[in-house]
Parts: sequence; C-alpha cells; structure tokens
Amino acid sequence: MNEKWTDYILDSLDLDETNQLPINGKPPASSAVTADTIRAYFADSIYPFKERLKPKQYFEEKRELQIELVKLQNWIKETGNKLVVIFEGRDAAGKGSTIKRFMEHLNPRGARVVALEKPDQRESGQWYFQRYVQHLPSAGEIVFFDRSWYNRAGVERVMGFCSEEEYEQFLIQAPDYERMLVKSGIIIIKFYLSISRQEQAQRFDERATNPLKQWKFSVVDKEAQNRWDDYTQAKEETFRRTDSGAAPWIIVKGEDKLRARLETMRHVLTQFDYTGKDSRKLGSINPLLVAPVRTLTNFSDN
Repeated sequence: MNEKWTDYILDSLDLDETNQLPINGKPPASSAVTADTIRAYFADSIYPFKERLKPKQYFEEKRELQIELVKLQNWIKETGNKLVVIFEGRDAAGKGSTIKRFMEHLNPRGARVVALEKPDQRESGQWYFQRYVQHLPSAGEIVFFDRSWYNRAGVERVMGFCSEEEYEQFLIQAPDYERMLVKSGIIIIKFYLSISRQEQAQRFDERATNPLKQWKFSVVDKEAQNRWDDYTQAKEETFRRTDSGAAPWIIVKGEDKLRARLETMRHVLTQFDYTGKDSRKLGSINPLLVAPVRTLTNFSDN
C-alpha cells in the first residue's frame, strides 16, 4: 500500500498515524474479569491495549455489527419502539465519528442525528428541555444526540454559560425528565466517551493542523485542556446526580476510536431481542472498555 493511500485510509477513519496508545495496561491473565478489576482499570485510567486496533480487523467487525444494526432498525420500525442514544464526553472524544458509523447503513427515514447549535434568543427564554422535545423520536424511529441536554451540566457549567441556579435546577429536573420519557415509551441509552488528557491534546493538535478538521476546533476546545479538572468535577457530579435505573450512564474508554465505535455498537445491540439477531456476530463486550457508571467508584479521566 503506497503512502498516499495509507494517508487516505487513516484520514477516513479519523485516526492519527501513530499506532501506539499513550496510556496502556496489561489485560488480566485470566479470562475472568472481576468487578474489582473493572473498577481498578477505570479508576486508574488504564487502557488494556498497547496498540490501536488494526483497520482490517475493524472493518471486518464493523461490517458484521452494521448488519445487525440494520436488523435492529427494521425491528424498531416494525414494533413501533422509540430509541434515543445520547453521546456525551469531552471535546474530541469521538462522539461525532462514532455516530457517523452507526448511521452509515441505516435508513435515514427512520434514523437521524441531532447536533444542536447554542440556543438562540427565543430558545434561551424557553424551559431548558423544550428545544430538545421536538427532536425526540416518533414510533419506529432512532435518534442519536451528538451532545444533548447534558450541555448544561458540562460546557455551560464549566464555561459559565449558565447560572448556578440554572445548573442546580437542571440536575434536579434531568432525572425526572428522563423518567417521563421512559414512561412514555422512549428507550434511552446514555454513553459517555472517556479519553485521557494526553489523548485529547493530541487530537486537538491534529484538528488545528488538518484543513479538513479545522472547523471542529473552537474557542471552547482551546479552553478544554486548561479547564480539565473543572470538566472532571462537572462530569462526576453529573454521574452522581443523573444516573438512574431508567436511564443509566455507560462509560466507554475512547483512547482507541476504532475499538470505542465497535464497543458502543455492541452495547446497543445487546440491549434488544430483535428479529434475526445473530449473537455470534456481536462478539462479547470488553468489560475493561465499557462499564455502567454505577459499577465504578471514584472514576475520573486524568
């Protein structure tokens, strides 16, 4: 494969050229992973692989999972279910690129992406959740939120775009809002993509120098590294106040974008008994990469 083709493949995958991961650990020798092991790997920000997933393996696994996603969408349409998948995480964590792979082969008539700009003057005068209500799915639809109402608990909180009263009101209302959605028949899956400070810095450097990605680099991004600890505190408070049985938080380690995409797909697919499901094609979710927040203690990126 010549150098130009290699560069094209890497760019299309949203990858850096380096194959080494900045943070890595050694997977447990035993195939049995205990709850304590999982907590330790997340609490200490240990990534259980030294190298990134090879593109060939990624494409092979992605194809099988995307076939299952098409089956899931057909089932959701037939049964009239309503699915919301929320992607949150630090800037450059891979939210948009992961959603892009979910959507790649789905029917756009029954699946859509919501990525809202900052509220305009009219929206700023509404009940905070009001602008999101109109984007919720109807029967038979899947909606992916590339950031969601949790903007208030993250960027708005850290950057001072909301008042303390508005922030506190959000944390009180969010669990009730989500419980109402679930009781109305909407299924909610909430992902938080987690990356290290070093990995974020590397991705920011790539955004700033790649002309195809410079549009992604914003003033808020520039502050993300400086306010790392503030974002950590805001994230942990969000988990503490808004994780619920109706809408639990799922943390996905995103150091390797390719593995993160596959793991999020697997997690979604394992939540449903859809028609024609082939469990052999799904593979197993890696518990050292994906974990419900309620199983972890003192989790933080660093």
